[in-house]
Amino acid sequence: MSEHHVNPSAGDDHLEVDPYLASQARRETNARSYPRRIPIAIAKARGVEVTDTQGKTYLDCLAGAGALPLGHNHPVAVEAIRRALDEEVPFTTLDLTTPTKERFVDELFASLPASFQSGRIQFCGPSGADAVEASIKLAKTATGRTGVVAFSGAYHGMTQGTLALTSARGSKAQLGALQPDVHHLPFPMAYRCPFGLGGDASGVAASNLFASMLSDDHAGFTLPAAVIMEPVQGEGGVHPAPQGFARRVAMSTAAHGVPLIFDEVQTGLGRTGSLWAFEQLGVEPDILVLSKAIGGGLPVAVVVYKDEPEGWGPGSHAGTFRGNQLGLAVGAATIAFVRDNDLAGHARVMGERLMDGATLATKGIDQIGEVRGRGLMVGIEIVDPDHVDVNGVPSPDGTRARRIQAEMLQRGVICEVGGRGGAVVRFLPPLIIDAEGIDRVLTVFDDAVRAS
Repeated sequence: MSEHHVNPSAGDDHLEVDPYLASQARRETNARSYPRRIPIAIAKARGVEVTDTQGKTYLDCLAGAGALPLGHNHPVAVEAIRRALDEEVPFTTLDLTTPTKERFVDELFASLPASFQSGRIQFCGPSGADAVEASIKLAKTATGRTGVVAFSGAYHGMTQGTLALTSARGSKAQLGALQPDVHHLPFPMAYRCPFGLGGDASGVAASNLFASMLSDDHAGFTLPAAVIMEPVQGEGGVHPAPQGFARRVAMSTAAHGVPLIFDEVQTGLGRTGSLWAFEQLGVEPDILVLSKAIGGGLPVAVVVYKDEPEGWGPGSHAGTFRGNQLGLAVGAATIAFVRDNDLAGHARVMGERLMDGATLATKGIDQIGEVRGRGLMVGIEIVDPDHVDVNGVPSPDGTRARRIQAEMLQRGVICEVGGRGGAVVRFLPPLIIDAEGIDRVLTVFDDAVRAS
């Protein structure tokens, strides 16, 4: 561990910090989260690496929670900013159009399947949560219904409305974010199956239950305004949706006239090994929510839908910074670069290298429950083999996962933890990471597991 850190999992009172960290602890609220587990002050960054104020360099496998597909200060992003400044583009324009905005729309629609080419786009406030809120508002307006179906393990944001869609109890109850018109149904997981089945049977059981809830007039709730799903659950512990499950959900929603929303805020633009994660499922949503990577690290959030919904009129959704021109300039350049250089394919290959390497390195270690993910969205669940849940699966061990995270930070790799009990060590490196970088992550992870 570097000399200016003690225990990254401890509270602020137990950290030996530099002046920047001390100032942050003194002036920012207790709501801050990442600095408690990753207590560094970043001075500069380039590519897949960041350097802190003490001069130590880290390989960044957090990458702004996936918002930096090209890493830090990529030449494509820097040039896009410089060109926009040279052209004297306005910084923000509400929803007034500009050539910069048109370029962004052109690049985004060119990257989507043909069925979206005649669709519409709504620019939202610059966070993914605001775009999720807009998508729900859109569906409720179009259908005239109020209920929403989400899934266990879901994460859709931290606003009041998106907290209701998010499944983790945490701050939901104390904030009153438990809304009676939001229903959470089981999400299939091969390892920690909610039905105690595991494997492919988990997806079959979950899809059967979902279909029954929509078709059975004794199921206990009326048809919802929308169903919202992540193709790969990120904060929930990196759980990819099985293809069969996703297809059955899409068939059921279509049969009952319920809009299907895919939240691709974290999975979008190459992260999972295809430009859009839904492409691997063989399913197309009615409404697509995008943010993070589509801005290349700058704030951009949009909702894309195939048809103009009935009743969605002028001013139905607004936001001061929905016209962030620098974000749109960088976003257009980033989308083009990811597509033209097949970074999705590169992410698929590098993700396989990471998952295969982690599986091999941890073979026989009882504390490793499962290695899972898609592309460069990878999670490794840490478990306590001495304690099992009601289905006989080892319990999540968040304490050891945080120790592994701290050991990795000491050795120069930034990663995150999440999932049930905070027991999943998560990796979201920039899509430009190479084989050497992946092997460095694997070596550090192996050392951290054995040291924890």
